[in-house]
Amino acid sequence: MYAWIIIPLVELLIRPDEKNMDAAEEEVAKKDRVYDYMLYGFVLVQFVSLYIFLTNFNEAGLTGWDIAGRVCSMGLLCGTFGINVAHELGHRVNKYEQLLAKASLLTSLYMHFFIEHNKGHHKNVATPEDPSSARYNEPVYLFYVRTVIFSYLSAWKIANNEIRKQGLPLLHWRNEMLQAHFIQLVFILVIFFSFGWTVTLYFLFAAFMGILLLETVNYIEHYGLRRKETAPGKFERAMPQHSWNSNHVLGRLMLFELSRHSDHHYLASRKYQLLQHHDNAPQLPTGYPGSMLLSLLPPLWFYVMNRRIKKLEKVN
Repeated sequence: MYAWIIIPLVELLIRPDEKNMDAAEEEVAKKDRVYDYMLYGFVLVQFVSLYIFLTNFNEAGLTGWDIAGRVCSMGLLCGTFGINVAHELGHRVNKYEQLLAKASLLTSLYMHFFIEHNKGHHKNVATPEDPSSARYNEPVYLFYVRTVIFSYLSAWKIANNEIRKQGLPLLHWRNEMLQAHFIQLVFILVIFFSFGWTVTLYFLFAAFMGILLLETVNYIEHYGLRRKETAPGKFERAMPQHSWNSNHVLGRLMLFELSRHSDHHYLASRKYQLLQHHDNAPQLPTGYPGSMLLSLLPPLWFYVMNRRIKKLEKVN
């Protein structure tokens, strides 16, 4: 109710905040380690939440609604605290922070996201080469199938190319995709032998929900936007106008400024607390939670968003 009813309704009433930090404020925020410690803390919170989730299905009198509610709540945590925090930490150059990112992705069984997002999506965003960029008039349900399959295949391609460059065989233990699959398999087996097949199934449903939340966010972030092809297979640099942006405050707070996505793709190394508003960035009609709900109704989504895309095309 909080995530899908209260926040979307409130964001319809509160005006977006387009204000950016001035140079002095940005310098202070850049050096403030509290922003980093919050991310580290939420990785711990995610694992504690998962442990509580796994250990509390033996209570007497649990109904089907109780179980569904717990699975959906855990799935929401997998998408917000799990994958979203991992997304931010995965862009850091510090190996410790990257390790935390992979650990956080483990709770959704989506560790290949670390590979494909950083080395594939950010390179190919808003081009036909990117499976995570939704096409014009592509329903979100068709997008789910395409992005899940081809993002996974893209991660294998990237990992295999990297291992070849090292002069090692594809099945070497240094292959990041092999590492990810081994770790995830061990994780599932630990849950299975510790809590049984029923709880393991509940966990798999929650992880799958986290994945769908991520891919719904991917869908709304780049729907219908394309970079111009400057030469065969070559595209202009990713700019703020190639990502949908949202300055709605509650969504920004809940998702660690992820909704200021235009600036993130313009400068991926910029930490979340420093992300800026750009006047030329296309704006979503409401915050992320409301836009995600809107995307689940393709005719209504197309009606709202295609008109915005046509206006952008006239301006450009």
